[in-house]
Amino acid sequence: MSTVDQAGADRSSEETSVQLHARAGRAVLVGHDGNQMREVDPRSLALPSDLTAALHEWAEVAHALVPNDHEPVGGTAGDLVTRRGRQLAGRLATELGLPIAYADPVSGEVVEVEPSVATEEPVEEDFADDLPVREPTPWATGLTVTVVVAGMVAVAVASLSFALAQASLWLAVIANVVVIGGLSPSVWLARDVPVWRWVALGVASGLVLAWAALLLSLLGPATTVPTS
Repeated sequence: MSTVDQAGADRSSEETSVQLHARAGRAVLVGHDGNQMREVDPRSLALPSDLTAALHEWAEVAHALVPNDHEPVGGTAGDLVTRRGRQLAGRLATELGLPIAYADPVSGEVVEVEPSVATEEPVEEDFADDLPVREPTPWATGLTVTVVVAGMVAVAVASLSFALAQASLWLAVIANVVVIGGLSPSVWLARDVPVWRWVALGVASGLVLAWAALLLSLLGPATTVPTS
């Protein structure tokens, strides 16, 4: 009996020691196999393909925002990385049937996420209960926000580009690449957030319009005013 109890204790210790990390742009599970600590790629486990793909996508975005582990990242981008990581940790815990210690790449905090407890109600009933709660898509308000944000971003970026192009065309191109590289992670993370997705769409549209205006101005013939 003592051997069985010891085995059960070892098993419980191993279960609670499984951690989810985002390292170098990939998601890894860290745990003790009885002899040493090991890192395991979630794709090597019997997990749904959409879950493993979402885990690695989250890790790539986290690496883009936080190149160095636990480097402070404020604002919406850091919150979205943390929230998405906890959601995926919950799905992972449910699939594996054991607690997952989620290591937040933004704050470094380790939070234990328990697997979801199966209810006696059929899954179809849970989905049916959730459907009435969904609010209709606010197309009018959302598109209005998108147009306003797109106009602001287009004017700002185009003004910056034209001003820098007077000094050097390459300087304007480099500045635009830096702006796009800095905004891309936040836009990508906000694409599924109910309110911020309209802002993200506006930012992306504004950048496209600014680039189009810059290219048209460069390709168009230079006009000169005749002097008498």
